[in-house]
Amino acid sequence: MVSSNSLFDSSVLGNSVASMVPDNHKIRPLELTDYHKGYLECLSNLTVVGNVTEQMFGDSFEEMQRTGSYFVVVVEDLASKKVVASGTLLVEQKFHRGCGRVGHIEDIVVAKGQQGKRFGFTIVKQLLEIANATGCYKSILDCDAANAPFYEKCGMENKGVQMAVYAPDTASKKSLL
Repeated sequence: MVSSNSLFDSSVLGNSVASMVPDNHKIRPLELTDYHKGYLECLSNLTVVGNVTEQMFGDSFEEMQRTGSYFVVVVEDLASKKVVASGTLLVEQKFHRGCGRVGHIEDIVVAKGQQGKRFGFTIVKQLLEIANATGCYKSILDCDAANAPFYEKCGMENKGVQMAVYAPDTASKKSLL
């Protein structure tokens, strides 16, 4: 059962990756209270976060929780009560491959000053385990070419080219959904 504070049921995590996390740290699902534990600050080490209010965070959290397709995993430093690493798995339902599922790994980030502790590797391994547990026939991610060697160490292989187009104004369009 999912607690209203957790994005997803922690039993999906299993036990094999938890032992990879150093003492005084915990790998777990994103929680609503992580807004106050530096989650957005950690995420800002990866990309532009913008001005996200607690209300906005809560609304997005509840929307993700409702779909059941989002698995955001964090590593918390229990001493400082701060999120020090995070990653996301989005499970996409398909019609092909017998209505199979694909796992999209996104937003792998480790807070400044926390690199070198294998948090990124641990997060990716955890997300791959969740993908397997939720029946994904493959897991994919897009990354900069400079980051490819890291993901190869995580067991992934280069399978193509990433293409993107960025919309000029996504904020005003969000209200249409």
